[in-house]
Amino acid sequence: MAVFNKIQKNKDYKKVYNYGKSVADRYLVLFFLVNNLETSRFGFTVSKKIGNAIKRNRVRRLFKEACRLNLNRFPIGFDYVLLARNAIVGQKYQQVEESLLKLLRNINSCRG
Repeated sequence: MAVFNKIQKNKDYKKVYNYGKSVADRYLVLFFLVNNLETSRFGFTVSKKIGNAIKRNRVRRLFKEACRLNLNRFPIGFDYVLLARNAIVGQKYQQVEESLLKLLRNINSCRG
C-alpha cells in the first residue's frame, strides 16, 4: 500500500492556500500545489463553523478515509488540503467520496 503522508507544518498549509490552485463544490474545497517531493502529502481543515468537536472530527475522518481509499487517483508530487464546507455536516461517506472524486477529475482541467 502507498504511504499516506500528512502536512505537518502551518507554513506548508499556508503555502498551499496562498500559491496553490483550488477546485470546489458545495461540500468541500480541494487545494493543491506541486511539492517537489516523490510523494503526495495531505492536510485536512475543518473550521469551528462546521460544528462541535464531534462533528469536526467525523468530517476529518471521512476526509482521511476517502483519501486513503483513493490514494492511487491522486497525482503524485502534490500537497493537497481538503477544506470542509458547511453543507458537509451530516453527509454519509459515499457522498463525501463522490464529491472528492469529482473534484479530482476537475484538477486535470485546471492543472498547469
